[in-house]
Amino acid sequence: MEFRKLRFDEIDCRVGQVFQTKKAVSILLYKDARCDMAILDEVVGAENWQREHYECKGNLYCRVGIKNNTTGEWAWKADCGVESNTEAVKGESSDAFKRACVNWGIGRELYTAPFIYIQCTDKEWNNGKPRLDLSVMAITYNDHREIDGLMIVDKDGDVRFD
Repeated sequence: MEFRKLRFDEIDCRVGQVFQTKKAVSILLYKDARCDMAILDEVVGAENWQREHYECKGNLYCRVGIKNNTTGEWAWKADCGVESNTEAVKGESSDAFKRACVNWGIGRELYTAPFIYIQCTDKEWNNGKPRLDLSVMAITYNDHREIDGLMIVDKDGDVRFD
């Protein structure tokens, strides 16, 4: 089973690394759990997948099962999550689910993203804390499901990475 590649409007941007002396940042691309649920519903059908969370050695795991309609058997893939900075438990649960979905191939292409370096404007640089509102405007992939074209814009529509 192969899942489709992510569309540009399913990909979000967040600051990865901050380069204080240069007033610049690196940007990471990511998908959210709602994206994974929508793709699972679209490709296998809402009734043909399920998720289950469990704890193992103090870590929260999620396993995602997909039903084989020919045999009626379920195949499972799992991964653990890490707490988020805002909502620890919810973030850990969501992260585990998203990672399990990557094991199925959903959004795996994001791991091929180039290094995204963005110079901040003075307005975006707030006492050493970058305040950026960026979104992916376009993305293309090669035959190996690797990102080979990417355009990121700011809230004003100005191209910040191409």
